[in-house]
Amino acid sequence: MKRLLPLLLFTLPLVLTAQQQANLLGNWDDPELVGSNFYDNTYNEVWGLAVNGHEYAIVGSTAGTHFIDVTDPGQPFEAHFVAGNFQGGGVIHRDYHDFNGYLYAVCDEGASTLQIIDIRNLPNEIEVVYNSAQAIRKSHNIFIDTATAKLYALAMDGNVGGSAAMRIFDISDPLNPVRLGSYNNFGGLSVGHVHDAYVRNDIAFLNCGGSGFALVDFSDPLNPQTLSTLTDYPFRGYNHSGWLSDDGRYYYMADETHGADIKVIDVSDPCEIEVIGTFNAEVSNPSSITHNQIVACNYLYVSYYYDGLVVFDISDPANPEKVLYYDTYPEADGNSYKGAWGVYPFLPSGNILVLDMQSGLYVFEGMGDNCAATQDLAPVDLSCLGVSASAELEGVESLELSPNPASGFLNVQLELAEGQKKVNAQLLDINGRLAQRLGNEQLQPGVNLLQYGLDPALPTGVYLLRLQGEGINVVRRVVVR
Repeated sequence: MKRLLPLLLFTLPLVLTAQQQANLLGNWDDPELVGSNFYDNTYNEVWGLAVNGHEYAIVGSTAGTHFIDVTDPGQPFEAHFVAGNFQGGGVIHRDYHDFNGYLYAVCDEGASTLQIIDIRNLPNEIEVVYNSAQAIRKSHNIFIDTATAKLYALAMDGNVGGSAAMRIFDISDPLNPVRLGSYNNFGGLSVGHVHDAYVRNDIAFLNCGGSGFALVDFSDPLNPQTLSTLTDYPFRGYNHSGWLSDDGRYYYMADETHGADIKVIDVSDPCEIEVIGTFNAEVSNPSSITHNQIVACNYLYVSYYYDGLVVFDISDPANPEKVLYYDTYPEADGNSYKGAWGVYPFLPSGNILVLDMQSGLYVFEGMGDNCAATQDLAPVDLSCLGVSASAELEGVESLELSPNPASGFLNVQLELAEGQKKVNAQLLDINGRLAQRLGNEQLQPGVNLLQYGLDPALPTGVYLLRLQGEGINVVRRVVVR
């Protein structure tokens, strides 16, 4: 029998002062579910979905995946359930990400599988359309770079082809994951496993447990380029997780170590990263421990095990200010791993989802910034490599390249407000040296469609397409395979 805890609902809008307790809107818990054998955690990861006018919390448990309808946050209910391929007290970790109308689900224990769930027909139905261990049997975490249709499977154990610190899969065909590569060495940093990752446009921020941290460009998954590594930093422990600021300049990194602060890393120059500050939940608990965190617009949302939800204002990126909190774990603090596991702040309603391992799902009133509609993610600045991924489209209204990765030819579609412009097209290597002259073009106003044949002798790798001419200067990265 599932139960809804009685709630006191507040109708006044949230006005933040320093360290205000969050407004709890709803809670869901199923007391019939069993806890894990190791930590007695019934629940684990939480993710969020907004589909066809409904909002859902995706809740992982020892039994499987629960679709909790939180459209009315005061009355959350289980709308759908997908049993895990492996269930029961042996389950500790599940993880989720969605892409292109599908939810991807993994588990880190037992005879598990990658499950892909069709969510396009919610609220009426869901369908498990893929349930196989062929690509992934066990994985601790996953992250999907939606801009490039790549799934990063992390800390893989007992899989087809053996265990791996990390693997990348092409999911441009969502139901046919294609393995692109396995990785355990990043610029000389050899790691046993990558615990978690944040990836934006192929630039991966890798949390490598006891080995430290690595920042890697996977534009060419066959030849990844390590930009930086970090093995010596304040409050070093088990390098667990992190999230990149919207402007691409700061990374908030946590070590899953009792009493360790969160680190602020300046990654504005990804070739020379630097820890510029540390901060914590500002509680008296010496065993306070961060688990997961997400940046959404000007706030950092953190799930602290024993201390519940903590939200920081990061308007001053190096000096986060605690503005919101709610302790979801009222029991005594300790040196184990109990309480809030995960947080999700991207629902259109603005409501915040938090999953506590012992007491279930919590729905809180959000920050009122409509981040789901207004968030603007800047690419990581790669000017330290001789090219800026955020170069402006000087003289060009829009530019699209296809296919990318390219093989044999490259299509270029660019739109001009003004025409009669002669443009010189070149392909450069990653260091800016000429690799192939593509030709001169006379462009017209409106949309121009160009196709260039690529030299078959070009080595596989990352290149730069440069379009230069009167009033036009554009550089874009291209992967040639």
